[in-house]
Amino acid sequence: MFVSTKINLSHLPTFTKSKIYKNIAPVIFGLILSGLMPGIAKAETVMEKVARTGVLTAGTSKDALPFAYSDSQGKLTGYSVDMLTLIQQQLEKELGKKITLKLVAVTPAARIPKIINRQVDIVCDASSFTWERDKKIDFSISYGVTGTQILIKKETNLGSPESLINKRVGVLAGTTNEQAIKRIQPQAKLVYFKTRPEGFAALEQGKIDAFASDSILLEGWLQTAKNPNSFAIVPPRPYSREGIACMVPENNSKFLNSVNYSLVKFMQGFVNNNPKYVAIFDRWFGSQGAVYLNQDLRDLEVETMQLMIEFHEPIPQKDL
Repeated sequence: MFVSTKINLSHLPTFTKSKIYKNIAPVIFGLILSGLMPGIAKAETVMEKVARTGVLTAGTSKDALPFAYSDSQGKLTGYSVDMLTLIQQQLEKELGKKITLKLVAVTPAARIPKIINRQVDIVCDASSFTWERDKKIDFSISYGVTGTQILIKKETNLGSPESLINKRVGVLAGTTNEQAIKRIQPQAKLVYFKTRPEGFAALEQGKIDAFASDSILLEGWLQTAKNPNSFAIVPPRPYSREGIACMVPENNSKFLNSVNYSLVKFMQGFVNNNPKYVAIFDRWFGSQGAVYLNQDLRDLEVETMQLMIEFHEPIPQKDL
């Protein structure tokens, strides 16, 4: 029930009434804002939202094998999806309640807008750090490493920056792969695709001369191609090297702490040969995994993990 309270100030001098109105007006206006528009008064943090709803809404890719992709049953899965599951489990422990992980497929171009608009709480796919992205969102620590290379037909002998002059190079808009090609060869003719499968198909059909993407993603496609011996991933040393990380809304330090704790716990467990975490890594990168990493790539992943572990306080053994 709404109760109206009328304040009678008619007996006071005009000057006094004016001063009282001046002092209480901001207070009344603030109360109105707090009651009618609570989102302006105080934005809900990710942790508050997850605690209230019991749902962690996570964006991920549907074509970034083995990090995040849609399997034959249409289920979103992958290495980064397993990281999201570990984050979900950590939140359940911290919040003391069941948390549902809701996966949403997002394109590279839509990742950051969906985070900013709070349509997703976090994105873990094959995202890598850039300063421009960091102006809009916050990154977790890196839990993997990749770099930009190109997929070509073997007979073309492309690979060096000079060889890409006036060549049609396929890229996904808004990716670090696009930036890398622009940087190493401004005279390359970029051809934009919405999805990686579209880019791979265009290369097979001769519509482009090369397709640029992350090293491990190219390896993933090559290992599932019908005619892998017709293609090559070049150059041997990537044009760029980047860390894979999750992205979260800005100013959510408590949530980001939980994310980072989950990732360090995984990496520490893997390096220490904890069976649970070794099984996760090998499911995607082992000899029988989705994408087999040669020894050089595997060593690079392990070295990255060791660096991340050394930069942080060790996770207590009881939490592993």
